[in-house]
Amino acid sequence: MKLSIVIPAHNEEYRLPPMLEAYAGYFAEKYGSEVELIVVPNFCSDRTAEVARGISVCYPQIKVVEELKRVGKGGAVMLGAQSAEGDLIGFVDADGATPPEAFDDLVQKISLNGCIIASRWMKESEVSPKQPLSRRIASRCFNGLVRLLFGLKLTDTQCGAKLFRREVILPVLRNLGVTNWAFDVDMLFQTRRLGASIREIPTVWHDVTGSKLEVGRASLNMSVALIRLRMFYSPLRFMIPILGRAAERLLRYS
Repeated sequence: MKLSIVIPAHNEEYRLPPMLEAYAGYFAEKYGSEVELIVVPNFCSDRTAEVARGISVCYPQIKVVEELKRVGKGGAVMLGAQSAEGDLIGFVDADGATPPEAFDDLVQKISLNGCIIASRWMKESEVSPKQPLSRRIASRCFNGLVRLLFGLKLTDTQCGAKLFRREVILPVLRNLGVTNWAFDVDMLFQTRRLGASIREIPTVWHDVTGSKLEVGRASLNMSVALIRLRMFYSPLRFMIPILGRAAERLLRYS
C-alpha cells in the first residue's frame, strides 16, 4: 500500500459526498489498489457514516472507521492513522476545500522529507474566494503566536492537508498531548522534536459553504489551546487546570 488518506468527519453528510466522490475517483484512477481513503465519522448525529459507506460500495479503496464518542479532529485522525497501511499517511478536511489534485501535489513533492504540508499563505497559493478580513487577521495572529511559542517557522499550520512518512507519523501520534484546536501544531511540533524535516508548499484552496466556524470564539479557543499546549511541554504543566477554568469562564461570557 503506497498511500493512505484519512478524512475526519463530524456531521458532514452534505459536504462529504462530493468531496469523497472526487477523491475516490481521482486517486483510484491514478493509484488503483495502492491507495486507501479512510473516512472517520466522529460523534455524528447525521448520516455521515451512512453516506460514506454508500460511496464505498463503488470504490473498494474507501474504508469507514466510525467513532461514536467525541474524540475531536485529532482523535479521528489518530484512529484513521492507526488502521492505515500506507507508506505515506496523510489527512485532509472533509469539506472539499483542498481538491484532490492539490493533495496529490503533496504526494509528488514529499521527496525525502518526513512531512509535507499545504499552505494557503505562500505567494504562489491560489485561495478563492478571498477570506474575510476578520479571518485573515485572526489567522495571522494565530500564526504569530505559533512562531513565538513553538518556533515553527511555517506560514500555515492549520491548512487541512498534511502528509507524513509512516515512520514519522506513528511515533508523532504516540507522543501527542492534545486532540483539540492545537492538534495540528502539536503534530508539527512533535515532528520537529523527532528531528524529521517539514516541507511547506503552496496549494489550491476553495472555501466551501457550510463552515461551522465562529471567528471570535474560535480564535479565543485556539489561543487558549496553544497556551495550554505550550504549558504541557513546560514546567508550568501543573497550571493547565487553572487555565482551563479561567478559559471556561471567559468563553461563557463571550
